[in-house]
Amino acid sequence: MELSLIGLQNAGKTSLVNSIAVGFNMRKVTKGNVTIKLWDLGGQRRFRTMWERYCRGVSAIVYVVDAADRDSVPISRSELHELLGKPSLNGIPLLVLGNKIDKSEALSKQALVDQL
Repeated sequence: MELSLIGLQNAGKTSLVNSIAVGFNMRKVTKGNVTIKLWDLGGQRRFRTMWERYCRGVSAIVYVVDAADRDSVPISRSELHELLGKPSLNGIPLLVLGNKIDKSEALSKQALVDQL
């Protein structure tokens, strides 16, 4: 099936596509002679069991944490440690990215490191 989704700006086309594709989004980004294939996996509980499958064999894992959502940091810590405990992911480099660190309610870099 192939569809063309059209409408005026801000009609909600992208939101519709995002709601249909919820949980999985893959994008290739090319800069010069470097191509990066990015898997954007859903963070809802029902998708977390699939994280390991999509992390196996990758060049690196980027784990994004919302530093401004203090209530979610303990859950994020738990999920990160569970993921890192998977033998299939041993040796894969990990970058923990503290997102939204510029917000006034965000944890400091050191507090985020300490809590994770």
